[in-house]
Amino acid sequence: MPTQTLRIGVLTGGGDCPGINAALRAVTKSLILKHDAEVLGFLDGFEGLVERNVEPLHYRDVSGILTQGGTILGASNRADPFNYHPRGGANVSAQVLKTVQNLGLDALVAIGGDGTMSIAHRLSELGIEVVGLPKTIDNDLVGTDRTFGFDTAVHIASAAIDRIHTTAQSHHRVMIVETMGCHAGWIALHAGLASGADVILLPELDYTVEEVARVCRERERVGQRFTIVAVAEGAKQKDGEHVVQERDDRRTDSLRLGGIGNVLADELREFVDSSVRTTVLGHMQRGGTPTAYDRNLATAFGTRAAALAATGRAGIMVGVQEGSFTTVPLADVAGHTRTVPMDAPLLASALDLGISLGVPNPDVKTNAEPVPPVPS
Repeated sequence: MPTQTLRIGVLTGGGDCPGINAALRAVTKSLILKHDAEVLGFLDGFEGLVERNVEPLHYRDVSGILTQGGTILGASNRADPFNYHPRGGANVSAQVLKTVQNLGLDALVAIGGDGTMSIAHRLSELGIEVVGLPKTIDNDLVGTDRTFGFDTAVHIASAAIDRIHTTAQSHHRVMIVETMGCHAGWIALHAGLASGADVILLPELDYTVEEVARVCRERERVGQRFTIVAVAEGAKQKDGEHVVQERDDRRTDSLRLGGIGNVLADELREFVDSSVRTTVLGHMQRGGTPTAYDRNLATAFGTRAAALAATGRAGIMVGVQEGSFTTVPLADVAGHTRTVPMDAPLLASALDLGISLGVPNPDVKTNAEPVPPVPS
């Protein structure tokens, strides 16, 4: 009897980010070439899975998309099958299970961030064979040291802060640059350090306006008549609240943060003589051509996810830890956030360079260990 053709579904959940198309290309091509599989793409994330909005992905469909930003399948962060707002918040997961069965899917590859992995885990508990593929510019998924999209976002943010430097110097201003990062400050930390920010504010450390103002005044005193502040959108003042841009209960994460840069600017004007301006980078960090690093990482993740799905290994997410590729149970990823730890080497380097983290004496592990002498 002929062997039944392997059939794998793939979707991209949550927000878009650079490298998704590279991952789609890798998943699809490797499934077709290595496993002679049929690949079905669900449009607009889990919405396509609920509404059975699906189309076949052929080899030619994913050719020429390696460098393309966004996602050719579309994405959605408002289509949680367990709380499906187009149908009044109904749990339509049973319908999803039926769709998977009717389509004869052997497995589903879910490309996304924390919300997507949480949904993927719940679907796997229903018996759907799911393999997760980590993408998010925030780099905040547990179980992997890197997510694709992060490197590109850091490059975009760093380039923006580089340009802010020249206008800040020219006009002797305090320039605040707000990056993405609701719950984890990886982008602000990496971009701020790479582009020479004087203050870096993270969600992991509540800042004080007095400390930020102290840095600005001290730089003025010694003749450095400008200050660059990199702030993650999830940063907040000590004993304060997060700045919420809007609430949308249709989203997986209902609170959309943003606007901390403008709030900080208003606060600082009471403490410094320099004029203060804010630039919000926003969705610029998600768009455009992915870096070579992100293309390669997405490709490596994609081929590994395809192999796992094709060989019946599921309920897991691919990742990279300490330079080696690995797999992590979706149960260990769902509902968790990978924040910047206080022993992160880049935090210590920032302090060693005199960069303020918005806290007078942050509880950060420093690079205080003496360097061993060179043998004579």
